[in-house]
Amino acid sequence: MPRSVNAVASRKRRKKILKAARGYFGARSKVYTVAKNAVEKGLSYAYRDRKNKKRVFRRLWIARINAAARLNGMTYSTLIHGLSKSGSTLNRKVLADLAMNHPASFKAIVDSVK
Repeated sequence: MPRSVNAVASRKRRKKILKAARGYFGARSKVYTVAKNAVEKGLSYAYRDRKNKKRVFRRLWIARINAAARLNGMTYSTLIHGLSKSGSTLNRKVLADLAMNHPASFKAIVDSVK
């Protein structure tokens, strides 16, 4: 009896990897074993950087809030402390947006904390 190999499933699995490797340079998009390594590495980077993106944006928001707070005569830490004591529900993302796009509103918030 001849050996049975599931060529349909094998081809589908390889095509899936090669499709994911489209746009990669050289053998990374052509040779299955090289493409498989490249795709696995890329997926691990994607997983890691989905977590990193949150950290990076939080740092950006804090820098923007600090800069705007200092223009209004207050530091970031005293502003955040005052907001938490007053029971404000504004998060850093909203505060950073106000600081960038609506300075008058941000100034009103800073004055309410003072």
